[in-house]
Amino acid sequence: MAAAAESLSVSGSGSLDLRAAAPFLVAAVAFYFLLEQLSYHRKKGPLPGPPLVVPFLGSVAHMIRDPTGFWDAQAARAKRSGVGLAADFLVGRFVVFIRDTELSHRVFANVRPDAFHLIGHPFGKKLFGDHNLIYMFGEDHKDLRRRIAPNFTPRALSTYAALQQRVILAHLRRWLDRSEGEGRGRAFPFRVPCRDMNLETSQTVFAGPYLTGEARRRFERDYNLFNVGLMALPVDLPGFAFRRARQGVARLVRMLGECARQSKARMRAGGEPECLVDFWMQDTLREIDEAAAAGRPRPAHTDDEEIGGFMFDFLFAAQDASTSSLCWAVSALDSHPEVLARVRAEVSAAWSPDSGEPMTAETIQGMRYTQAVAREVIRHRPPATLVPHIAGEPFQLTEWYTVPKGAIVFPSVYESSFQGFPEAEAFDPERFFSESRREDVAYKRNFLAFGAGPHQCVGQRYALNHLVLFMALFVSVVDFRRDRTPGCDDPVYMPTIVPKDGCAVYLKQRCAKFPSF
Repeated sequence: MAAAAESLSVSGSGSLDLRAAAPFLVAAVAFYFLLEQLSYHRKKGPLPGPPLVVPFLGSVAHMIRDPTGFWDAQAARAKRSGVGLAADFLVGRFVVFIRDTELSHRVFANVRPDAFHLIGHPFGKKLFGDHNLIYMFGEDHKDLRRRIAPNFTPRALSTYAALQQRVILAHLRRWLDRSEGEGRGRAFPFRVPCRDMNLETSQTVFAGPYLTGEARRRFERDYNLFNVGLMALPVDLPGFAFRRARQGVARLVRMLGECARQSKARMRAGGEPECLVDFWMQDTLREIDEAAAAGRPRPAHTDDEEIGGFMFDFLFAAQDASTSSLCWAVSALDSHPEVLARVRAEVSAAWSPDSGEPMTAETIQGMRYTQAVAREVIRHRPPATLVPHIAGEPFQLTEWYTVPKGAIVFPSVYESSFQGFPEAEAFDPERFFSESRREDVAYKRNFLAFGAGPHQCVGQRYALNHLVLFMALFVSVVDFRRDRTPGCDDPVYMPTIVPKDGCAVYLKQRCAKFPSF
């Protein structure tokens, strides 16, 4: 004891002699490094993965610096191994990448407290807030999805279609004015204006008249903070992007909760539904009244701010995914002039920019080839390439591998899109149009862009309609040409995948008279 005390002597100023303590500190760090590696290898088992990992951080620097390269490396490792799985380590978390479609289905089918928990983002629970459809299970989750269903009936989708077309055309007019004015002769960077169009579409369709102009501007600022934080280091401290994102989400949820409150009052007064929250609140009020008449407690998930949280889920699901799909649609149509010609012919046979009327739901449903193109865009470039889940308990994924508790698993819907389908690398809408091929049926299990199982996307019909409407309007009123440069169509994460160059295009007006209705 005397020797130990002497070796850790204290200087005259009362501070610890760091030179004497250095060997102990080095030994502690080395011991921590050893424990980290042992823990990682125990969890990894037979899976392919890095032989050593950086303590705590793991491969997070690579993932943030080059997310496309990082996930491509995971997919290549899983493919080379022949097992369809790969392991890695990110910010204190052991992770499993899943390339194999059937193993992805096992995850999607087992979202429950004692198996997998959908998280949407590796640190999503902290980022998205308390009231979130993503984190629900069992009967509570089923009940809420049942209540959400009236938001996506044919009647509701028809109402949204008219709103969507007005917003899309307003933005197309601005893009053409910009291209033919100050931007004449220059390629138009499409991604950011498309994102802004989708944000206004979501605001208009989801919250309609309940967002004032100033509220929409605040909404845009806070949603941009969220988007930046989504791709940043998860440091929840003042001054960091993740903290600003979390605070922005809280403000957005409160704003959407206020929209729900106003909608309830308007629906209670007998107003007709004009947007998604109206359809939702109309049905919610009926259930509240029925419960009160029967002497039952108020139904769950009917509080304003809670509904605001669920509306933010819709916004997140619709916003960046739609931006991704619209960018890839424009790129694909430019790359495949024969597809573009068929879409234009189908649309012009059903609707004219001179009609003075928006496309009806029946018109949209009749555009079978354009719908096939939309499905092929989403298959060929699924916007959200990965759907992270966390293992709530150890889960036997295969006969020879059990996912450890606390691990984050990443089923890759992108990789599934290129399995099963004949000539999967080719962009070929015929696979979803041809009655003889029917690949939408034959390879249904590989089409996972909207997920599968109990958490399959509830708004997928709305998402497909939006893509069909955009393509129909875009090809009718705009002549366009992609500004093709080397690597321009390489996918990058923003946070969904988009073309590397932001989908730069040259635009000019195609129709003699721009539509107005």
